Amino acid sequence: MRRNMKKVLVGVLVILGWGCQDNDAVSTDFTGNETVYALQSGSVYPVSGTATFKEKKDGSTVIVVTLSGTEGAAQHPVHLHLGNITAPDAEVAALLNSVEGNTGKSETPLTALADGGSVTYSQLIALGACIKVHLADSGPERDIILAAGNIGSAVSAKSSGGIAICKSE
Repeated sequence: MRRNMKKVLVGVLVILGWGCQDNDAVSTDFTGNETVYALQSGSVYPVSGTATFKEKKDGSTVIVVTLSGTEGAAQHPVHLHLGNITAPDAEVAALLNSVEGNTGKSETPLTALADGGSVTYSQLIALGACIKVHLADSGPERDIILAAGNIGSAVSAKSSGGIAICKSE
């Protein structure tokens, strides 16, 4: 009986060992640090959502924009601007990947700003800036902001006057 118990125990340990190895093999490039910012509707279109900043182990950031209220094949440009959402003609700090209308999502790895300077996750979440999602890339629809929100130190800044149009490039 003792011999059979040893076999059962060894069998259980082998099964548990394999199970742990499979789970341990799953790794991630992310640290687990992330900051989520609200994006409010910026026009008559009922579009809102979030911008999630996820820190990677190398210190860089992946920005995931998730919107509800978008549809179809449209591509909605996303800009990271210096200053809060009410700042007129705010400089573009970075161009992010467009939100796809049919999914309402955009994902952008960000390691540098438009001026060529590198930027880390810690620097981004301290930056006084905002994200604006545009209806279109050009023409009069470019000035229609679907959704926008302050990020970093701009979140706590008092702002009034609505969402300003972006600086023409």
